[in-house]
Amino acid sequence: MSETFGIVVEDSAIARVEALRSKQGLSGDHYLRIAVVGGGCSGFQYEMSMDDVINNDDLVFDEAVVIDQTSRQMLRDSVISFREDMMGSQFVIENPQAASSCGCGSSFSV
Repeated sequence: MSETFGIVVEDSAIARVEALRSKQGLSGDHYLRIAVVGGGCSGFQYEMSMDDVINNDDLVFDEAVVIDQTSRQMLRDSVISFREDMMGSQFVIENPQAASSCGCGSSFSV
């Protein structure tokens, strides 16, 4: 588990990034980039992608997850994990900055 800027990236998320790298044949130079972008039915949404570029203002967690400077303001004190259950598997962001979210959970408002 890694914590910086009040953001906690749990071991489950780090392990899933490592599994994705292996499954997709990506090197350790690829990271899960998490960004907060405008859109969705509630105003903001999370965008996640595998990326091999690290910018000067990026925050890197355990060589697995990358968050840009603007997004980390919106993710302050969040917990990022990966969960698998009978409904499926997904990265989960528990964000105390989110005042409300849409029914599908893909967007939020502050």
